[in-house]
Amino acid sequence: MKIALLFSSKAGMAASLDHRYCDDKWEDEEEPPLDFLAECDSDETISAVRDALRTRHEVLLIESDENAFERLKESRPDLVFNIAERLFGPNRESHIPTLCEILEIPYTGSDPLTLSLCLDKSRAKEILSYHKIPNAKFWIVEPGAAVPGDIELPAIIKPLYEGSSKGIKDNSVVETRGDLCARVQEVISLYKEPVIVERFLPGREFTVGVLGNDPRLEILPIVEIDHGLLPEGARPIYSYEAKWIWDTPERPLEIFKCPARISSKLKSRIEDIVAKTCRVLRIRDWCRIDLRLDERGEPNILEVNPLPGILPKPEDNSCLPKAARTAGYSYTELILRVVDEACARYGRTGDAGNPGAKKPRIKNGGDPALCGPAR
Repeated sequence: MKIALLFSSKAGMAASLDHRYCDDKWEDEEEPPLDFLAECDSDETISAVRDALRTRHEVLLIESDENAFERLKESRPDLVFNIAERLFGPNRESHIPTLCEILEIPYTGSDPLTLSLCLDKSRAKEILSYHKIPNAKFWIVEPGAAVPGDIELPAIIKPLYEGSSKGIKDNSVVETRGDLCARVQEVISLYKEPVIVERFLPGREFTVGVLGNDPRLEILPIVEIDHGLLPEGARPIYSYEAKWIWDTPERPLEIFKCPARISSKLKSRIEDIVAKTCRVLRIRDWCRIDLRLDERGEPNILEVNPLPGILPKPEDNSCLPKAARTAGYSYTELILRVVDEACARYGRTGDAGNPGAKKPRIKNGGDPALCGPAR
C-alpha cells in the first residue's frame, strides 16, 4: 500500500512564517512567542513514523505547506497518515483532512469537524457539558474585551486554540484578580487569539491513550503526572516549562507513572469518561485525553487530543507511546495499529491478513464484559 505521511515539520512551518502571516499577527517590534513551533514535528519523529510505516508499506513524505494539495493530487496515495498540525487558526488541524476529503483520499485519524472542535477548547467543553461529562467551569475572554468579573479563583489561563502546553506557563495559575487580568492580557498579546479561563482543579492529573473506534476501543494503561516530583516551588501543572525545559532527554523529569497507581474504582471511572468522550466527539483511530480530579475526587476532562504527540524515544516522555509500550506495543506496532484501524473504517484490508500482526485488546465503552482476549 502507498501511504503519504503528512507532517508539519519545525523547519517547514518556520519557513511559512513570512511577511504574509507575520504582518497580520505581530507588529514590527514583536516576534512570535518562543513556543510557537512547539506542536510542529521534529525530524526525529518524522523519520521514526516513516520507518515504522516502511516496514510494511511504500511511504511518501509530504510537508503540510501550500504545495500539499498538488502533491496529494499528483501522487494519489492509498492512505494518508496524518500528523500535520499546521500553525494558524482554530481550524488548522483540519486543513489536511479537508484536502483529503476533497480529493477522496482515505486518511488516518479524526475528521475535520472533530479536529476543529477539539482544538477550540470552549466548543469541546460545551459538547461535553451537554452530555454531562465532567469538565471545569470556564470563561472566554476575547481580544479587547474586559475580563469577566465572576471568574472563580484560583483559575488557570490558556490560549483557546493551542496544544502541547503552548501558552501554559508556570504562572498560568492565578489566585488574585490582578494576576488574572495581567496574565490574560499577556497571553492575548503573545498568541493573538482568545483565552480560556478555567476554574483550577486541585487534584491528581492523568492522561489516557486510546486506540480504535467506537464501539471497539482499546484504552491504554493510564499515565499519572505526579506534580510532587516537579522542581521545588513549581505550580502543580504540566506546564510548558515542565514539558520542554525542565524535562530533557539528558535529564528526564521522572514525573510519569504508568500504569497509574489508582484504585480499581477510579480506574473504571476514568475509563468510562474517556470512552464516552471518544463517543460523543466521534474520535477516530487514536487519541490522548487529559483529565484532572476535582476537590471531590471526580475525574474531569481537561483536553482532548485527537492528534496526539508521538515522540519516539522513551526518554522523550511522550505519553501516548509511553502508555502503548506499557500495553506491550513497540513504536512501530503503535503506528501500524493506527493504519489498521483506518483501513478497517474504510473497509480496506490493510494488514488484517498479516498472520504476524498483533491482535489488539479491545475495551468497549468501558464495559469489562465486552473486552476481547488479552494480548
